[in-house]
Amino acid sequence: MMSASLPSATIRPSASLFFFHHPKLPQTAASSQKTHFLLLSTAAPNSWPLPTIPCLSSSSSSSLSPQEEEGKGKTERGGYEGTVEDLTVPQDWLVPSKALQESEWLRETLHKWLDDEYCPEPTNEEISRTAARSFYESLMAKQTDLGDILLKMVGELETLSYQQSFHGPFSSANAAVRLITLRMDSATRQ
Repeated sequence: MMSASLPSATIRPSASLFFFHHPKLPQTAASSQKTHFLLLSTAAPNSWPLPTIPCLSSSSSSSLSPQEEEGKGKTERGGYEGTVEDLTVPQDWLVPSKALQESEWLRETLHKWLDDEYCPEPTNEEISRTAARSFYESLMAKQTDLGDILLKMVGELETLSYQQSFHGPFSSANAAVRLITLRMDSATRQ
């Protein structure tokens, strides 16, 4: 049974950075305790009270073996309850002709979306062309994970100038990937 409890963790101030050590995370070489999350703060050290963060933890007196514990919560599709499955493009999009078709669709759709969402500007054409090229290259490299495609796209969009624009590389790449997921969703419904 899951219950709200406070982990036996420590929080140490160090200048304006705080390290949160959680006892159930893997060991690191940097600490004799467990892995730490780095929490950034712009406040001076010790100038504000540290929050109490409740967390859900399962009973430590589980009678399940590590293998049984690992398999607990699996769904019929192989995923786990409460987890997010990876988003991947369909395998047929990796065929060169289909990859070209999908990247051209992205170029046209993203350009229209940018014009409608913000305002028509020359940068929109450059953004949509760069995003479509990046998407095509990812598909030709057999890269199907949308997270990887997004990161590659952001990197390529960062080379453009956004001085005269209402948006930037991250918002543009996020919009492109959102459009791709909508396209994938509509393709699976047909």
